[in-house]
Amino acid sequence: MLCAVQGAAESAVVQAVEGSGGRLSVTRRCADLTELLAAAEAGLGGLAVVSADLDRLDREAVAVLHRCGVRVVGLADPARPWLAERLTAHGADVVLDVAADGEVPDVVNEALAVLDDGPPRQALPRSAPPTRRGATVAVWGPTGAPGRTFVAVNLAAELAGLGRSTLLVDADTYGGVVAQVLGVLDEAPGLAAAARAAGQGALDLGTLARLAPVVLPGLRLLSGISRADRWPELPASSLEPVLSQARALAEVTVLDTGFCLEQDEMLSYDTRAPARNAATITALEQADLVVVVGASDPVGVQRLVRALAEAADRGLAGRRRVVANRVRPTVAGARPGEAVAAALARYAGVEDVVLVPEDRQAADTALLEGRVLREVAPGSPARRSLAALAAEIAAGLPADAPGAPVAVG
Repeated sequence: MLCAVQGAAESAVVQAVEGSGGRLSVTRRCADLTELLAAAEAGLGGLAVVSADLDRLDREAVAVLHRCGVRVVGLADPARPWLAERLTAHGADVVLDVAADGEVPDVVNEALAVLDDGPPRQALPRSAPPTRRGATVAVWGPTGAPGRTFVAVNLAAELAGLGRSTLLVDADTYGGVVAQVLGVLDEAPGLAAAARAAGQGALDLGTLARLAPVVLPGLRLLSGISRADRWPELPASSLEPVLSQARALAEVTVLDTGFCLEQDEMLSYDTRAPARNAATITALEQADLVVVVGASDPVGVQRLVRALAEAADRGLAGRRRVVANRVRPTVAGARPGEAVAAALARYAGVEDVVLVPEDRQAADTALLEGRVLREVAPGSPARRSLAALAAEIAAGLPADAPGAPVAVG
């Protein structure tokens, strides 16, 4: 057992373990979280007993312990019930109350029960699980600026225009610019704040709603990080509860993601590695539908074909929709739509590609004014194509999707 307990309770826990008749033994008394994680990664224990007020203990730290095969027993002060609630939100396997004199009744029996209880459990959101579940659509595509943000923003606007409450999330950790595209003053990234609250077990529906202001009728925006070097603020363990709450906040959550799916951190780290692309990977794993966007030129089509193969390797082939963006005759011949569709059918097996025609003037006007196509150019062929896709997605929404707006006090 690894012990990271502060105050008088530490001695009580150690004495109880020593008196367990060999059923448990303390292999390391850790002074802080860093030492605890190092001991867990070294395989020095299968159980960790931690204080609720251990410095920097959060959802990500508990997730690391679980990945190391270490179960977590949390100790909380019954006089401060929110600490027990926070430990549960972090994912502790069991939470025990500490008596006023520091004693922890039945700590040995509870610890043994946790060890016999199978794999570590998953962390739970702070609030009760939503009774209504919205859909999540991730917009992803290969490198080379194929128009992921353009598609995500206008797709979300079209869904909102159909009367579906929509949340647009900027989860691109390389070049998130959704706020700028919509003309929103973005000084504090909403997604980073939501992830931080989730990491502390403090994210609920009201908090998420306050962090995601309404930018168009029926459309909320959870803005992204302003600098690429801030990606460590978006760990997978915190994004999962954010997306869970998003499903309860809106009928549809549209995620604008980055391009990269690499997971090669193990090549650079010999200890616990931060995942550079955790936001994109988590978004794709959590999505009900992945909209794969590619550019409609020879280079873009080649990259799209390779991206589709990568998506298939990750099990996304059955829940994807392919969009060929900026279809134009100058790079694809006299019948560009037919040429692009034929290439994708031949090399990627895609028979139902969505073709978005090039409309440079309308796109530039929307970008200049910080608005969407349905506002500045409702008759644009590009807008009509994305509106048709939005109608298709809206028609397939689950019957239990939330429909009522969330009141924020």
